Amino acid sequence: MSGGFLKPRPGFATAAIHAGQEAEKWKSAAVVPPIVTSTTFKQFAPAEHSGYDYGRAGNPMRNTLEECLAALDGGIYAFAFASGLGAITSVVAMLSKGDHIVATNDLYSGTNRLFRNVVSRLGIDVTFVDISDLDDLCSSIQDSTKMIWIESPTNPLMKVIDIGKTVRIVKRRGPILIVVDNTLLTPYLQRPLEFGADIVVYSLTKYMNGHSDVIMGAAVVDEVAIAEKLRFLQNTMGIVPSPFDCYLVNRSLKTLALRMERHRATAIIIARFLERHPFVDEVMHPGLKSHKHHNIAKRQTAGHSGVFSFRHAGELEHSKKILSSLKVFTLAESTGGYESLAELPSMMTHASVPEQMRTELGITDTLIRLSVGLEDVQDLVKDLDQAIHHAFHENEAYVDHIRPSQIRPSMDQFRFSGGLSEEPNPAGSPNPPNEIQAGSAQNTQS
Repeated sequence: MSGGFLKPRPGFATAAIHAGQEAEKWKSAAVVPPIVTSTTFKQFAPAEHSGYDYGRAGNPMRNTLEECLAALDGGIYAFAFASGLGAITSVVAMLSKGDHIVATNDLYSGTNRLFRNVVSRLGIDVTFVDISDLDDLCSSIQDSTKMIWIESPTNPLMKVIDIGKTVRIVKRRGPILIVVDNTLLTPYLQRPLEFGADIVVYSLTKYMNGHSDVIMGAAVVDEVAIAEKLRFLQNTMGIVPSPFDCYLVNRSLKTLALRMERHRATAIIIARFLERHPFVDEVMHPGLKSHKHHNIAKRQTAGHSGVFSFRHAGELEHSKKILSSLKVFTLAESTGGYESLAELPSMMTHASVPEQMRTELGITDTLIRLSVGLEDVQDLVKDLDQAIHHAFHENEAYVDHIRPSQIRPSMDQFRFSGGLSEEPNPAGSPNPPNEIQAGSAQNTQS
């Protein structure tokens, strides 16, 4: 005893560190990939290892996720980053001082802020243009242009850019990298590499994870030279995700197809409801025939996701009343989770975009963006209906006139080929399983 206490067991600290922890034992046939949190890996001899030496350079769980991401996009290589902006930062870091980027003017506000306040300060010029107008694109390309940055659909105005035409035009001007942010559609609905894009980037935070509990990003490529540069930057800049977060996203990808089917089916029903609403001026959903880029969307996507915007007939006060009256939709930023969200871009997600730029783009105080989740469609429609009613009829009690019987199956709108897989109808719209008639609104096809 020492001071009246028993002596600690000899070798306890050593056993706690090493017992059962032999690096050579980690071989199994586990169906679910194990999470490996080790930051370092045993080497057989100096500079001789099993493929891993340090966690920033590579991790078994992260590599598993990256392999899956590459396969989903039809790419060869994928790289996971700590956030979507981390992925964007690393991709832009491929450029040098004096290079020039042509970027979509209507894009994720975080990308806009990064390009305006950071990238431009490092000596890389950025020109924001409406890339959906190919003439504007052509006139913006300079001798120093090294990258074209596309979002399709754009955020929050839902413009659709013809990726194939853009690639053909740009590649005639020289070796210019074409990057497509595919966050809002995922590879389930759109695969930009198949249309000639060089790099596809994602905020995995959104649909790819889909549970609003992980911040992560990714880039997918199908060329070795680009992959080598991104692998170097991923390791050198150190913008890497944790093994546990990689596990969560890898798990979520297993239900991506099921979730995207539900998101797109519910969203088109809501979009059609809003398009017929007397207090809605415009609905920006590429699945609607009224959308000016509907035919482009049909050519390059398998439908649209749950994110779209609409413009109502009121003022800022009506936007605030609509958003504060919602009961099922949550007033919050972000997109792609299982829960339905609504927000006001002019004051929330895109508040960092300069006011003049917002005005020119049409990001007004009457533009509301929705992220339709996985709830029952009738509950979401009723929620929007009552919120709009309260905004425009403040002193009148809301009467629920949308009955379950008015949401009816429309399976005749589907064509089935090869078993249970769903294909778009000849018109190319995303084909919801149900359609809704709302109150006195006419039942018109969108």
